[in-house]
Amino acid sequence: MSKASAAVVPHHIAIVMDGNGRWATRRFLPRLAGHRQGVESLRRCVRACVARGVKVLTVFAFSSENWNRPQDEVSGLMELMGKALVREVPQLTNDGVRLRFVGERASLSPAMRAALEQAEAATAANVRMTLNVCFNYGGRWDIAQAAARLAERGEAITEASLHAAMDMAHVPDPDLLIRTGGEKRISNFLLWQAAYSELFFSDRLWPDFDEAALDEAIADYAGRERRFGRTSEQLQQEPPAPMRA
Repeated sequence: MSKASAAVVPHHIAIVMDGNGRWATRRFLPRLAGHRQGVESLRRCVRACVARGVKVLTVFAFSSENWNRPQDEVSGLMELMGKALVREVPQLTNDGVRLRFVGERASLSPAMRAALEQAEAATAANVRMTLNVCFNYGGRWDIAQAAARLAERGEAITEASLHAAMDMAHVPDPDLLIRTGGEKRISNFLLWQAAYSELFFSDRLWPDFDEAALDEAIADYAGRERRFGRTSEQLQQEPPAPMRA
């Protein structure tokens, strides 16, 4: 990565990891083989983000709509998640990565809920980067549950209160949202939080998304002007924004 792009590495990157099934199908393999390879790609991406100074990485691992997939694929994904947690937590701790799971947990099995909680607890002291895994998550669900939470407490529903009640309130909104697999939509991912995210769409299937592809997305981001409703002239007159922790 060039020095120029390194100077403007996104604080928070979000990724829709799309294309695992198609990657497997093109190789005449079962879809679950693509998901296994996708875990390898995620491991590679996490370490690359840590090395580049990214502070928050959020990935879409399992959407609330994914329950509609064939039962054998859903069961395989759940088993894959369980095994990945056992295998990856020690490495995440070595790399200083805190793991957080974002999404609705009531419909998960007691064993899966316990595994998620244990993984979060085991990495809670890590501060180098936060890895949010959106699991059984949907953007509409997140907005609805936040509104319901506020209503239950009798609090006024405002932009600020709604934002604070969401499952992603512990991190700033994503600066860069990447989707792999050639599709150009965000598929109910971070609908509220992505309001001002820069979008980058890659034709690479997720298992093929490597460090070079990540650097391409970051370099593209570095060349953009983020105005947030203001003009270029206004931005030029403002002092640099303070670094976020």
